[in-house]
Amino acid sequence: MATQGARSYTLHGFPAAATRFVSALEANRRRIAQDAGLNDTELRALFHVAREVSVTPKALATYLGLTTGAVTAVARGLVDKGMLHRIDRPDDRRSLYLELTPDGHERMRGIHEDFNRMIAESTSALSAEELDRFTDALRVVANEVRERLDGARSQD
Repeated sequence: MATQGARSYTLHGFPAAATRFVSALEANRRRIAQDAGLNDTELRALFHVAREVSVTPKALATYLGLTTGAVTAVARGLVDKGMLHRIDRPDDRRSLYLELTPDGHERMRGIHEDFNRMIAESTSALSAEELDRFTDALRVVANEVRERLDGARSQD
């Protein structure tokens, strides 16, 4: 029984569809992490290193919104799992780079193949033209949201 005066807030139309899409992607990311024996932060770190190729712990901390100490623990876990290795920086002996190991590359290749297959199967009911339009629309909305976030941050 709902408390007197309690309200339900429900999104409709595009906002509802967008949040449902994001929720489905988040559920998929949790499944990927679980299958790989990683937590969400480790998976996000692994994806970022894979995208950037070589990253400093400080840059990874900034990306993840963590302290450098917390990233040291995350990196250590990924190194211990054989996914990342540390590379000395020739220009600064006090710092290092994090990069994928061969096993890390293999894991990311498999994750991307699985994701691409899942998305292809999930969009199979769309024609090539519909998929192109959806892709363009999704890109436009994502860019607009990012720009608004960046604008809000600059006003703080």
